[in-house]
Amino acid sequence: QAQLVEPGGGLVQPGGSLRLSCVTSGFMFSFYVMSWYRRAPGQEREYVAAIGTTGHPTNYADTVNGRFTITRDESKETVFQQMNRLKLEDTAIDDCKALNNCNDQIYWGQGTQVTVAS
Repeated sequence: QAQLVEPGGGLVQPGGSLRLSCVTSGFMFSFYVMSWYRRAPGQEREYVAAIGTTGHPTNYADTVNGRFTITRDESKETVFQQMNRLKLEDTAIDDCKALNNCNDQIYWGQGTQVTVAS
């Protein structure tokens, strides 16, 4: 019954910004490392960013480091991905992942489309 709902995707111009949300329920959010992955057209799924259970540390793929910021809000049981200075190559289906490092339980969201185009 765990759910990870991902509003926030959409269409944005190159250089623009977008904020993704991953709204969770049905599991103990505070016990889970949260991360974002994405799958570009014709490409394999790739890791984008992660955040620890307490909000630190954070980690980013080199392709997005300095442009994206991952945060979490414990009261809302939600993780965010602020994406700035977007590029055409950021076009992908973005997906949220929850990982419990104690018991290896993993949950995935349904994915949300991010399209960067002129």
